[in-house]
Amino acid sequence: MATKPLRISAALLKKLALQHGTPLLVVDHAAVRSNYAAFRRHLPRVQAYYAVKANPDPEIIRTLYGIGASFDVASIAEFNLVYQNIKRLPPKERQEYIWDKIVYSNPIKDRQTLRDLDPYKPLVAFDNSEEIAKIRKYAPNAGLVLRIRVPNTGSMVELSSKFGASPAEAVDLIAQAHDAGLTVEGLGFHVGSQCTNFENYVQALSTSAAVMQEADARGFRLSLLDIGGGFPVRYDPHVRPFGELARILNKELDRLFPESMEILAEPGRFMVGSAATLVAEVIGKSERDGKRCYYINDGIYHTYSGILFDHCQYPVKAFRKGPQSLSAVFGPTCDALDTISQAERLPDLELGDLVYSENIGAYSHASSTWFNGFPPAKVIHVNQ
Repeated sequence: MATKPLRISAALLKKLALQHGTPLLVVDHAAVRSNYAAFRRHLPRVQAYYAVKANPDPEIIRTLYGIGASFDVASIAEFNLVYQNIKRLPPKERQEYIWDKIVYSNPIKDRQTLRDLDPYKPLVAFDNSEEIAKIRKYAPNAGLVLRIRVPNTGSMVELSSKFGASPAEAVDLIAQAHDAGLTVEGLGFHVGSQCTNFENYVQALSTSAAVMQEADARGFRLSLLDIGGGFPVRYDPHVRPFGELARILNKELDRLFPESMEILAEPGRFMVGSAATLVAEVIGKSERDGKRCYYINDGIYHTYSGILFDHCQYPVKAFRKGPQSLSAVFGPTCDALDTISQAERLPDLELGDLVYSENIGAYSHASSTWFNGFPPAKVIHVNQ
């Protein structure tokens, strides 16, 4: 199964926690490699550009680059992070590979970012006429990908309210970019993060094909299609398997687009979501309103930040065995928002006991803070 975690043993997790302390995020590079291989196997026409924002750890970037991945970045900091970690190429050769290895998919870029990107002749996204003027002035050597607005219904994180040009204005924007002396290489879209409604992809591909046909009729030949991200992780059995989505995508890609079309995607969560496990420690316990409550040394402002920002849940599990009762789990800060769960089934735990959460590799440590002075979890890499 594409995103089934290669589980790290309880014995190893406890050993690492004893050795390095808690909270501890354990990243399994065997799972990263397995997820990348599954993506390539199921979608042979699609080049994977890892969405760095999901987890920008340099070790993950190096592992993915080493097995053939390219990269999707959304800030100049992410661009520089990838560029600095492409160690397999001699420095003077790296610039030649930027076009193939990095796409800047954030449709809105500040002027200094465009200045910094321009020498690399990057591939950048846009979705409005103001951005065309800005790119023309500050990054005239960039290649462009027009991001269009597509349905995000049923996705865990909706993106269409902020980004994407209306398909009705798409070809006019391509023409405007052409008139500005810029080259539009292709189209892109994003169906929303953790997309469990596969119809979003079907509609997006159909819309993209229609826009490309109109563009071709007006003399603008597009050679690239970026199908974005959203590929779901099986956080629970209700999420349909990736293989099922891949069969739909392959059918539609072959039906709608010629073999010469370059197709890329921006999987982030899919690559790393199942590749990390958090180990935390019970630092307090109480009874409140008849419910057992545990306080652990990681929370909403740290690795569990995905609960708030990513609309995701990470079940808290215990290594200790015994009869379970409905319990609440809180993070370490003084803020009541720092509530991990009000309904975990846990055994009777003591101070110092360890708990863990699986499938917590994406949009978790990446958005950790130092709120209240509590540092982010330490990260340990295994199976590199």
